[in-house]
Amino acid sequence: MRIIADLHLHSKYSRATSPNCDLGGLSEWAKIKGVGLLATGDFTHPQWIKELKKGLKPAGEGIYEYDGISFMLTAEICNIFELAGKVKKVHTLLLAPSFEAVAQFNDAISSYGNLAEDGRPILKMDIAELLDITESTSKEIMFVPAHAWTPWFGVFGSKSGFDSLEEAFGKKKSHIKAIETGLSSDPQMNWMLSSLDGVSLISNSDAHSPQKIAREANVFELNELTYNSVKNAIETREGFVKTYEFYPEEGKYHWDGHRNCNVCLNPSETKRLGGRCPKCRRPLTVGVLNRVYNLADRQQGYLPKGAVPFTRLIPLTTILSAVRGKGEQTKTITEEYFKMVHYFGSEFAALEAPREQLRLASDKEAADAIVHAREGKIYWVPGHDGVFGQLSLEKVDQPARSVKGQKSLMDF
Repeated sequence: MRIIADLHLHSKYSRATSPNCDLGGLSEWAKIKGVGLLATGDFTHPQWIKELKKGLKPAGEGIYEYDGISFMLTAEICNIFELAGKVKKVHTLLLAPSFEAVAQFNDAISSYGNLAEDGRPILKMDIAELLDITESTSKEIMFVPAHAWTPWFGVFGSKSGFDSLEEAFGKKKSHIKAIETGLSSDPQMNWMLSSLDGVSLISNSDAHSPQKIAREANVFELNELTYNSVKNAIETREGFVKTYEFYPEEGKYHWDGHRNCNVCLNPSETKRLGGRCPKCRRPLTVGVLNRVYNLADRQQGYLPKGAVPFTRLIPLTTILSAVRGKGEQTKTITEEYFKMVHYFGSEFAALEAPREQLRLASDKEAADAIVHAREGKIYWVPGHDGVFGQLSLEKVDQPARSVKGQKSLMDF
């Protein structure tokens, strides 16, 4: 069976999340998007775990079901600690095989932070210690550095991360079987680091509202859907078909910048300016692309052996908004979005439909824009310093730039 999986999101018990991030809202939007396997998020939160136990039904080894959608138990942990005189802040995604494993893990970390305060708890411990605790409670829990390149809270982040997995985890570096690339990087950027060749790259939405589910996702081909089949597919890449990716330019931290001064710069411009904002002279927030370049030991475009392919997609509402010149949450865009979802069965189906079918479901302008988005015939003002990138269907003044699409590994 082929299944689209989004393995990182948050419940209504995390800060800055929609109250609709409950089982009902998440499962409803999973159907709209075309997702078959969804993360629960936030299994460390005591109230949420109660709701999960009450609402989810067993649907196979390590898999649960609600209203026709499969769920896997997941959580994100925030570690804040001092190391060698520097403050480190790192987020980690955890995938768990059972409620029993979750209970043991939650008990083990309960003395390090207030689990009821936030769905993504803050723990005052070294990230390597969290790995030790995770492995001591269950060898089957997957430990995945989340949005690995985000300046704040990424394991490789420019603000509070590390320069390598070895620096972060020492001799247990090999225990890290996967990292999450995050919205501001894509597999092609991560392939520039030879140290990541043995590490699988997964992509997820990190959604804080149901509508944002599956803006990035993973595609698996499995004989049966179980926790171990998904874990094995990620770790071995057998049955790991591809990932769906944001254009990294769309992510909030792709280029360098200073949003208070409306400054957005590529890495070469940042270097020329000595890393300081040209308007206020304060330090710029160094983005993901710059950080990758600093740590890379390969040229962009290198293709490692056994790399999992990826497909770039732009959310349908974003494309329609650019075509119609109206906001994504307006009535016009919402109505057209659901019209197309109803026609094709899901958002993913619409985004990958042939041009002729897209014209039948909408019109030439929308159909052409969706196809152009797939082909990379679009332009961006890249995201920077917490500001999402802005899509343009026509060439605009710098710093927007054209992005070449990459639909499969064969494009290299």
